[in-house]
Amino acid sequence: MTGSIAALGAGLAVIGAGIGIGQVGGKAMEGISRQPEAASKIQTAMIIAAALVEGVALFGVVVALLGK
Repeated sequence: MTGSIAALGAGLAVIGAGIGIGQVGGKAMEGISRQPEAASKIQTAMIIAAALVEGVALFGVVVALLGK
């Protein structure tokens, strides 16, 4: 029973990361299309934010799997 709960928690963490990275990428593309001259600054901030979202998701997966 606890194994399935851990798998559910890991799956939710991954889904949340996918949604978060999708939001970050979409908003960055909107910003670049509105201000092409700021593309390098926006891209740098987007990569940092995506890495932080991915790190939180990885932490959530590890915690979910350790909980079993």
